[in-house]
Amino acid sequence: MEMMADDDAGETLKPLVFRLHENAPAVIREVLLERGWTEFDQKEQDDTDWNLYWRSSPFPMTDHHSIKPWQRLNHYPEAVRITRKDYLARHLKRMKGAYGSTLYEFSPVAFIMPNDYVKFIAEYSKERQSVGRPSYWICKPVHLSRGRGILIFQDIKDLVYHCTVIVQKYISNPLLISGYKLDLRLYVCVTSFCPLTIYTYEEGLVRFATEKFDLSSLDNVYAHLTNTSINKYGASYKTYKEGIGCGCKWTFSKFRSYLRIFGVDDMLLWQKMNNIVILTLLAITPLPEASNCFELFGFDILIDDKFKPWLLEVNYNPALRLDCSIDDTVKRKLLHDIVELLNYKQVDTHRQNEMPGSKAVRRQVPWRRTGQSTPEEAPGLLSARKVSACISASQTQPALQFARGSIHKVSALTRKTARARPRETLTSQLRKKMNMPKASSQVKTEAKNKQLSGVHSPFISAQLSRWSPSPEVCNYKLSTRPYFLSDKDQMPTRQVGGFVLIFPFNEAALQASKDGTDVKSIIKEINKLVSKQNSTRQKKAQAV
Repeated sequence: MEMMADDDAGETLKPLVFRLHENAPAVIREVLLERGWTEFDQKEQDDTDWNLYWRSSPFPMTDHHSIKPWQRLNHYPEAVRITRKDYLARHLKRMKGAYGSTLYEFSPVAFIMPNDYVKFIAEYSKERQSVGRPSYWICKPVHLSRGRGILIFQDIKDLVYHCTVIVQKYISNPLLISGYKLDLRLYVCVTSFCPLTIYTYEEGLVRFATEKFDLSSLDNVYAHLTNTSINKYGASYKTYKEGIGCGCKWTFSKFRSYLRIFGVDDMLLWQKMNNIVILTLLAITPLPEASNCFELFGFDILIDDKFKPWLLEVNYNPALRLDCSIDDTVKRKLLHDIVELLNYKQVDTHRQNEMPGSKAVRRQVPWRRTGQSTPEEAPGLLSARKVSACISASQTQPALQFARGSIHKVSALTRKTARARPRETLTSQLRKKMNMPKASSQVKTEAKNKQLSGVHSPFISAQLSRWSPSPEVCNYKLSTRPYFLSDKDQMPTRQVGGFVLIFPFNEAALQASKDGTDVKSIIKEINKLVSKQNSTRQKKAQAV
């Protein structure tokens, strides 16, 4: 029970208080109640009388400005820079241009349509001439999730779209288990973007397609997509599948055991995946400084038949719905460990700046190098103060240079290849099988307007083709010890439950992430790390 007693004799035990937005998954409430928390009552309690606020959409900047030392928010401002497919593609392209393709070759080349149509045609023609036959491509709407609107094609005649989409080379040689395609959902928790502090979760989900992989049947949604939201409606979902079992999920633990049986170095594979996570998050630094936040991302990674990991996308608000017993095992424990990672103290139960009867004051404690003495301090988290200076032009210039441009009219070539009766997408076929009517454009517009009405982020508009910083980006500067530092040495704790610290991974990376992230220095350290990993792999291979 997370009800913490006051030092004074006779003081009533006080629980921590959580506040949920109306769309928050039910399991969050269940886990917090299991831990002895109580739910915030807006009618009975003061607006600041809570410790954790969890919502599915971004918080207004006013919530970040008014954050109290005992509170946590489950989103960072503007974290959606990598969770929409076109934003992610732009940032990775910029990083590849700045730091070379050797590190950033973990994502297939992407074309954002209609802007990149001419570039795509050139690449499509080049591939066709070199290979002798059309390659496989995948088309995804940039603003949709859960496999909706996806189209896999070979012939350019089949490429038809009615909104901004991203087109990428389809990975046609995925790792298969008993003939079934799979991908991995890796949970990543960022407790700070400045200094950058990244944890990955040891357990996760392996998601299977429910019909055997078949390149001759690109329209088969159950053979090519691994989304549970789709496969749970398939005829084979509940049946026993040889080598896979019932349903469509494994845990990481089971998957890694399977790999080891066949002599695969699962440690090396996970090191590569951790590198992908770090390099991807570096692409969006710096973010606006914000107090007492954390961000849970869902990284979707596909492994090919040569055991190379590929980043498919990064999910904002990874699904926490419990569709099966494996979901319950993984996600419930995940949430418990997130609460542990938030490192609440006794003082936080009082939900005020000073403990009753105490003269404790929250004082500034700067980051320090290992070995330096720690100043005496009262327990504290982050506090915020407004500053007059905005983020410098040098910080925002790379994003602005990369994101310039606007949506142009589709070229005449697009019109030539568009067909009067376009081929159905995989999910439109699924809708027919489920007898689900397609929403009218009016209903879609009303739903979209309703969804956007409560969102205060410059990134949410589905038609937005570039990023420009809002004035609210530059309001905060951190002034006291971050909540995620250990009391013992003022460093990020290496492991909390199933969460393992992957960044900073050494002292040099730690120093480069302070006082404005020095991406160039961090990239240099990552290159050293990768070289060391490759050297270790070669030595193991020679020993065998």
